[in-house]
Amino acid sequence: MYILIVLLLSIAFFGIYKAYKNTHQFTLNRIKINSPERETTSKLNILHISDMHLENISITPEQLFESLQGEPIDLIALTGDFLDRKRSLSKLPQYLKVFQCLNPTYGTYAVFGNHDYVLNKDHFSTLEKTLREHDCRTLRNENNTIDINGMSVNLIGIDNFGTGHSDLDKAYKNLPETGFNLVLTHDPNVVLNMKETPYDYLLSGHFHGGQIHWPKPYHLIKMGKLVRLNMVKGLHHMNGKPFYISEGLGQTGFNIRVGSRPEITLHEVNMKIAESKNEVAS
Repeated sequence: MYILIVLLLSIAFFGIYKAYKNTHQFTLNRIKINSPERETTSKLNILHISDMHLENISITPEQLFESLQGEPIDLIALTGDFLDRKRSLSKLPQYLKVFQCLNPTYGTYAVFGNHDYVLNKDHFSTLEKTLREHDCRTLRNENNTIDINGMSVNLIGIDNFGTGHSDLDKAYKNLPETGFNLVLTHDPNVVLNMKETPYDYLLSGHFHGGQIHWPKPYHLIKMGKLVRLNMVKGLHHMNGKPFYISEGLGQTGFNIRVGSRPEITLHEVNMKIAESKNEVAS
């Protein structure tokens, strides 16, 4: 019996150690998005980082820079859950300086996630101020249009859906009638409410790919309908429109991963501008 207990404990400790080591082995995914049956008129290269969770992150700023230097980056999209503890605020500038050094042509944009809203008002303000001080524009139910080679790209930031902060009407207020609509948001469940809302591509995070995805991420079942549709990571379509769910860079709870990896994503988006606000790319 003693030998059996030792054996079981050894297996358990090895499993935990392996799960911890998984958090150090990130995946660099490359996604290519085309506008089908439309002539491509411009290309946008996006670096997408989500769910940094600075309380439990094993990927260093140096690793980030080494893996991404030399990549053509037009835009950096940060889709929320930076941190949820005051003590982690001091770690954020190290990562933001990496994004600055990558020198994205059209800047860095960010939205907030449910963990960010755990912070009290003053600490949340410090988080937002830190992002802005490092050339990162935050979008809280608002939009911004940038010109890329004579084409308009409408960046639409939808605040976190699961905590009730999202407001589609406000996010789309005064949106130009023409342009490629790129949505940044944290909780991808918002797409279920966007059947009639025009977007061409949407970037999100939130689920961590399950983080512990073995045999299935049953613990996510209360996190919205997309989980029940088996949409917890990667590229998906809803009502004919593409959206991407990042597995995130950090972890919540325990700093372990099973059946998932920290993710950095590079999106090559080949754009065709719709003729009006109500015409969207499929």
